[in-house]
Amino acid sequence: MATADPLRGRDLLSIADLSVAEVERVFDRTTALKDEFRRTRRHVGPPLAGRTLAMLFQKPSLRTRVTFEAGMAQLGGHAIYLTNDVVLGARESVRDVARNLDRFVDAIVARTGPHEVVVELAAQATVPVINGLTLREHPCQALADVFTLRERFGSLRGVVLAFVGDGNNVFHSLALLGVALGMEVRLASPPGYAPNARIVDRARSIAAAGGGSLILGVDPAEIVREAAVIYTDAWTSMGQEAEAEERRDAFARYQVNADLLAIANRDAVVMHCLPAHRGEEITSDVLDGPGSIVLDQSENRLHVQKGLLAEILGDPVD
Repeated sequence: MATADPLRGRDLLSIADLSVAEVERVFDRTTALKDEFRRTRRHVGPPLAGRTLAMLFQKPSLRTRVTFEAGMAQLGGHAIYLTNDVVLGARESVRDVARNLDRFVDAIVARTGPHEVVVELAAQATVPVINGLTLREHPCQALADVFTLRERFGSLRGVVLAFVGDGNNVFHSLALLGVALGMEVRLASPPGYAPNARIVDRARSIAAAGGGSLILGVDPAEIVREAAVIYTDAWTSMGQEAEAEERRDAFARYQVNADLLAIANRDAVVMHCLPAHRGEEITSDVLDGPGSIVLDQSENRLHVQKGLLAEILGDPVD
């Protein structure tokens, strides 16, 4: 991971752009902002007064849109939501969009398909660019998820997280961040749905330095055994609708249900980045059950992104 330089003015394209020290800095800022907001539903001396964030979304969103938009408002700034107004690469090139927004706003959040789009936006814009989701990574989701686990477990070193399902963008970011913080990150996925090989290589390199580990397998029962955390995601993501039936067949034995949960640690928690397809990747009794921390994850998207925005756009805090 990167060295521990100040975050002000920085891009976040991959979760591996942040050092462990920088992640801890974001988490510390998040804790302070969350505590203050929970007490008063306000922030004293909002740190982003007068700041403007462009939200360039090519994919629909509930959590990412609302948490960034509400977060900017709560921090004293303003967010502009752009969807059909901007068709990247069609109505206007990525370069031209970036260079225009660069003149108007203080930062850009992009939620798109190809990861190369956020890379080009960052290359062309002088203001910070934050990856709000690409096909390769979902760094803000990983930050919120790991912050949620930090609240639950304290130290994350040695905590076993078992991801059951597709080796997708969410898993990529979770693996990169989890192993850097000393977690054992596991994945059970059917043949043909393994994670990106370059991400796996990067995660294993980070794990060697950070004390974590990455384990890949195909048997969900074996992967969740004695795990403290079971994580799942939709079998069919946006843009994969044509593969839905094929994916349902491939993932049929990868459902997170009471039987699978019984194999994990007795007090294991269940996570899902949402939206959930009840009765497919997860059953309602597990999603709504006592071990579910899904809504904590969702809430922490707001708090972690505020911590991130405050560090990237706000004045330094000692």
